[in-house]
Amino acid sequence: MSEVTIWHNPACGTSRTTLGMIREAGIEPRVVEYLKAPPDRARLAATIAAAGLTVRQAIREKGTPYAELGLGDPALSDDALLDAMLAHPILINRPFVIAPGGTRLCRPSELVLEILPAQGVPGVEAAERQGR
Repeated sequence: MSEVTIWHNPACGTSRTTLGMIREAGIEPRVVEYLKAPPDRARLAATIAAAGLTVRQAIREKGTPYAELGLGDPALSDDALLDAMLAHPILINRPFVIAPGGTRLCRPSELVLEILPAQGVPGVEAAERQGR
């Protein structure tokens, strides 16, 4: 099992770019197509929290039923927002990456470099050998 997991949507350019960056770093991640296999409530909530985000910050608005479901209402609780995300996984922003260095919503894609194992990041291993 890979140390790195990406919640991936192959139709999303940012998600494809992030996956490519992980692979360029020499890592073959566990790829979870979350639209086909969404996380359960506990995993979704824990991943959002581990990324340092609020539930509202983890919701995708563009290209989703966000507006028609009235999710912009600031009175909605985190539980209500999580319910909507579980009922409509397209509302889960992407790509989330879980790695040894932490969890990030990788928007922009370059945020993934902050959490990849050092041996997987190009140039890091050589710099460490040189005492940088």
